[in-house]
Amino acid sequence: MLTGDMLRRSAERFPTKPAILWQGTALSYGDLNRDANRLANTLLGEGLQKGGKVGIISRNRTEYGVTFFGVARSGGVLVNISVLYAPEELEFVLNKADVEILLYEDAFADKVAAVRDRLPKLRKLVRIGGAGDDIGFDAWIAAAATDYPAVEIDEDDPFCMTYTGGTTGRPKGVLCSHRNRAVTAHTVMVEEAIDERDVVGIVTPLFHVAALNIMFQPAVLAGATTTLLGKWSVENFAAMARETGMTAAFMVPTQVAMVVSDDAFDPANYAAWRKLSFAGAPMPDWVQRDMMEKLPDVRMTQIYGQSEMGVLTSLRHWYLPEKLGSIGRQCYNVDVAVLDTEGRQVAPGEIGELASRGDNVMLEYYNEPEQTASFWKHGWALTGDVGTIDEDGFVTLIDRSKDMIISGGENIYPKEIENVLYAHEAVGECAVFGIPDDKWGEVPAAYLTLKPGAEATEDALVEHCAAHLARFKRPRLVKFVESFPKTPIGKIQKNVLREPYWTKREKKI
Repeated sequence: MLTGDMLRRSAERFPTKPAILWQGTALSYGDLNRDANRLANTLLGEGLQKGGKVGIISRNRTEYGVTFFGVARSGGVLVNISVLYAPEELEFVLNKADVEILLYEDAFADKVAAVRDRLPKLRKLVRIGGAGDDIGFDAWIAAAATDYPAVEIDEDDPFCMTYTGGTTGRPKGVLCSHRNRAVTAHTVMVEEAIDERDVVGIVTPLFHVAALNIMFQPAVLAGATTTLLGKWSVENFAAMARETGMTAAFMVPTQVAMVVSDDAFDPANYAAWRKLSFAGAPMPDWVQRDMMEKLPDVRMTQIYGQSEMGVLTSLRHWYLPEKLGSIGRQCYNVDVAVLDTEGRQVAPGEIGELASRGDNVMLEYYNEPEQTASFWKHGWALTGDVGTIDEDGFVTLIDRSKDMIISGGENIYPKEIENVLYAHEAVGECAVFGIPDDKWGEVPAAYLTLKPGAEATEDALVEHCAAHLARFKRPRLVKFVESFPKTPIGKIQKNVLREPYWTKREKKI
């Protein structure tokens, strides 16, 4: 299925139904379909060739949805750009991705202005909202034909590029085909039970796969209404949920924790909410317990996946509490395995690396042939995540393979320590990573935040870990912080926490 066909079919079924709600406005499926055609024809009129790159830097708003489907119908590739990038990062990504046409929200005009003269391949700038010298989005597409563009597109043609969050290094462009993302859209529609009756809250950034391809795209495929939250806050989320009758949402655990910890929490704001899916980071048990207590009608589904592969596993609510701690088992239309270093599937309980293969897996890291080649091994795409699988097929993550600490020749998985810390009643969030040590090579360090009103000491937390873990696994450093550096999807950037310690070591050497 082509991406544009997902919208076309829903527009044929529900022409007058709201497709996108945003800040009190509503765009029907019929109008979204029409505007997507206008954008596609405008791009073709600008001379965009098949496979040409169109960038967008914008918060969640109606024009993002129009752009997503319009670029897909033009035969071009949409490059989704983080609004958090500093000018230097923005310049790197725009040049690396070969962006020819850039759509930018007016809020980011200064960032664009700072780099526009250093983008030799960029030939067109279009402003979304506000006023300025560049042509506005509405005026740009206003005169274009509303007919479907006459472009031959194949399911295996590229159409979407998202840059990885950068938890381990400089971001890479994940290039996916129509077929790749269609598999994920169908996965989510089934595994998260999204249907035409839903009002789906898009509350994480659309420039990330989780919001764009793992929520917005399947919602349109199902013919559901989407409601876009431009700027996250608990107050904004509660108001949106109340005013739109939101029934389903994807959130990162930090957002859920903020909802259940809100001093102004009122269940009436969430009266229609029934479905919550989450991923991106571990959901502390206390958050899940509070969610089930405060909003018992909301059914939670944990999903696991990556930008490169879409959604791989799901853990539905009816598997709890028996499978608590697992990330679920492979979704109905993807292949997932836990492999040893020789590419053989491990026995239940043995440790291996999670892998996938099939039409859900990306085409390539754009213009990164060596990294693309290393992504594959033994015919499987490797996730970089280490885990086990039980006899029922449920996978439990142990850690990122790159995060493993080797201390005195012993392998230490930070997630094992993090799980123990999360079991302490005072711990809100935590991150464990390796820091250099002259004797052992490296040892575990733990950064953590405390729950509101909670108290704990470094010694108490070390003793807590020592009571549940082997001595060599206990943190040698415990540091209390107010917050963590995170990717847009809520993953703690351990590389940012780790880097100063190793940089200091290199200077000493």
